[in-house]
Amino acid sequence: MLLETERLVLRKITRKDFPDLCKMLQDADVMWAYEHAFTDLEVTVWLERQLERYRENGFGLMAVILKATNELIGQTGITLQDWNGRQVPEIGYIFNKAHWHMGYAIEAASACKQYAFESLRLAEVYSIIRDNNIPSQKVATRNGMKKIGETIKFYYNVHIPHTIYRITRDEYRNSNQDFLEEK
Repeated sequence: MLLETERLVLRKITRKDFPDLCKMLQDADVMWAYEHAFTDLEVTVWLERQLERYRENGFGLMAVILKATNELIGQTGITLQDWNGRQVPEIGYIFNKAHWHMGYAIEAASACKQYAFESLRLAEVYSIIRDNNIPSQKVATRNGMKKIGETIKFYYNVHIPHTIYRITRDEYRNSNQDFLEEK
């Protein structure tokens, strides 16, 4: 699993990425949506969960590598998440604070959407975003997703409202067809 965009390479996370994941997941500003920065143990659990997802599902969060510097600047990918009593494929993204507001999230999320529909042949993909995480909601909207609902997630002893975004394969095809016709 390797994806490439103009500025980014998306590849599987490995255990060697642990120090870079710590820099990201242990930053309270980056992890505000999770209610706390992670401990070393929580980063280890996070990393092992990604490796398990690769084995079980064939996909998961990927390391986002900036081509210009070969630096790991974030994570993005598709994971299965609970919503309305079922597992749905979700495009998620987390970036180091130094790389916010540079267009990397939409570039990576768009590559994941293309991968979801063209390689994995999924019928739909979601983004489940904390209700007050406006930058991530803007990424979902720019990625062609529409708000379809809300839910409450419970983690770290807190009930947290989330907004649900979705795009279907047909919507993706139609948006790509419009794009191709414009050219």
